[in-house]
Amino acid sequence: MHYYEDTVPEVYSLLPVVVSSNLVRPSSARLGLGRLGTSGTCRSNHGGESDRYGGVKMAAPALPGRTSSAGSLGNSPTMGAGRLPHSGGVGPELDFRSAARMEDLNRLIQEFSKHDQREYDDQRALEIHTAKDFIFSMLGMVQKLDQKLPVANEYLLLSGGIREGVVDMDLDELSIYARGTDYDMDFTLLVPALKLHDRNQPVTLDMRHSALGHSWLSLRLFDEGTINKWKDCCTIVDHINGTTNYFFSPTLVADWFYQSISLVLLEVQKKPQRGMPRVEKVERNGTIISVILGVGSSRMLYDIVPVVSFKGWPAVAQSWLMENHFWDGKITEEEVISGFYLVPACSYKGRKENEWRLSFARSEVQLKKCISSSLMQAYQACKAIIIKLLSRPKAISPYHLRSIMLWACDRLPANYLAQDDLSAHFLLGLIDDLQHCLVNKMCPNYFIPQCNMLEHLSDETVMLHARKLSSVRSDPAEHLRTTIEHAKAANRLTVELQWRGSSNNLPSPQSDASGENQPDDRLAKKLQQLVTENPGKSISVFINPDDVTRPHFRIDDKFF
Repeated sequence: MHYYEDTVPEVYSLLPVVVSSNLVRPSSARLGLGRLGTSGTCRSNHGGESDRYGGVKMAAPALPGRTSSAGSLGNSPTMGAGRLPHSGGVGPELDFRSAARMEDLNRLIQEFSKHDQREYDDQRALEIHTAKDFIFSMLGMVQKLDQKLPVANEYLLLSGGIREGVVDMDLDELSIYARGTDYDMDFTLLVPALKLHDRNQPVTLDMRHSALGHSWLSLRLFDEGTINKWKDCCTIVDHINGTTNYFFSPTLVADWFYQSISLVLLEVQKKPQRGMPRVEKVERNGTIISVILGVGSSRMLYDIVPVVSFKGWPAVAQSWLMENHFWDGKITEEEVISGFYLVPACSYKGRKENEWRLSFARSEVQLKKCISSSLMQAYQACKAIIIKLLSRPKAISPYHLRSIMLWACDRLPANYLAQDDLSAHFLLGLIDDLQHCLVNKMCPNYFIPQCNMLEHLSDETVMLHARKLSSVRSDPAEHLRTTIEHAKAANRLTVELQWRGSSNNLPSPQSDASGENQPDDRLAKKLQQLVTENPGKSISVFINPDDVTRPHFRIDDKFF
């Protein structure tokens, strides 16, 4: 099994689990509908498949230039490009709306960040590695059931679960899990059911029946073998001329995926091995399969999402490439547009059995590297507030806030956003921008600006949430204190459960008396040493599932 892990920390969580990329892309990528590159994410040793993106083009309305379009989110009282001047004897800087001292808000944000961080020692690092290896092995067994999954697959592993907004998916059908109560660390794993990476593979994205940012996927141009393999996961449309069209169904794919995972886990648990993770929960949440594993004294939540993976860039997002962005000159365009996904989520009026949503999760991984730590701290604090405050009705998700943050990065000067002591300004600005989006019922998707993610909401719903945000804006310090207490309570629960686990001698890979897992222990220590000694470099680990005692490492382009 191959998996790649980037040593640049994943900014939405402390664990650096997002994969690195080796990218090759033709220089004319701006011109073509689906120019193709090569990307490295998490790979399993199962074999290859192909793609060329030849979707239906949709004309996007003309967008104003970035300097003026940034105002699409409105002007907030906190969005000035510099700090307020202090004159002698004036006293501390205050927030005009709430009269809170900015230095107090900064201190509260710092305190929240301290409690919200998922720090882990060698024991926790080994438990994370063991859970990850178990999930990848499980997916290898799923592939062997009916050979539906690509033999050589590429997984994208993200820190944070779907409920944290790491992927643009609807939260309505998700069970409520809480850190501390249900899990200690959470991840999202995108697993391609179809991997369309061959430029010679024609693909039909049918956007005629969908809202912007969504599409049906027809398999009619695929070879007969692929159609026969996935026919039971397609909706079938017979045309008047006698032809039959097969549309890849997100709900039917999710049905098959959940049944396959459940079957594999049932078989695995019949023959438990020492040190193997405990499967504490397997639950289907809409089109997502949530698995909670117990490893030693840790509980890991994996939200596993079946997706369709593409190389290149969709025509509907082509105009976005022509604008100026905050990441220009910091990372290459090839890194940003290395590929996209279809995730199993539909629009408000779409047909759930046929409609997929375009996702740019792979691009977002790259963009996160260009966001300052102070803005990220403000984002995390703001996200914690709105997850609790705006949970019912589920109209606003953390992904909306992430889009707002990315727009702010385009709008505001980089040197302003890079200032370490302006987290309070950034927090208030994010609240202002979110409230502005609600009042105007307008939140453009960052990659497809002509797609308004709030368009379907009723006036009553958006005004209800806007009023809730107004209460936050009137007393941000009190809401920060509440989120800090929630974070502390979650940490106390985690520590208490770990203490109980150690008292009850729960099996742990590191405490295996037989010594069977000592190679894993050495691997975890070796990885930690490599990360410490090679800051900023891409480290790859190549593991043979049949013999995990002999890993091979690669640092950038050097193998050993």
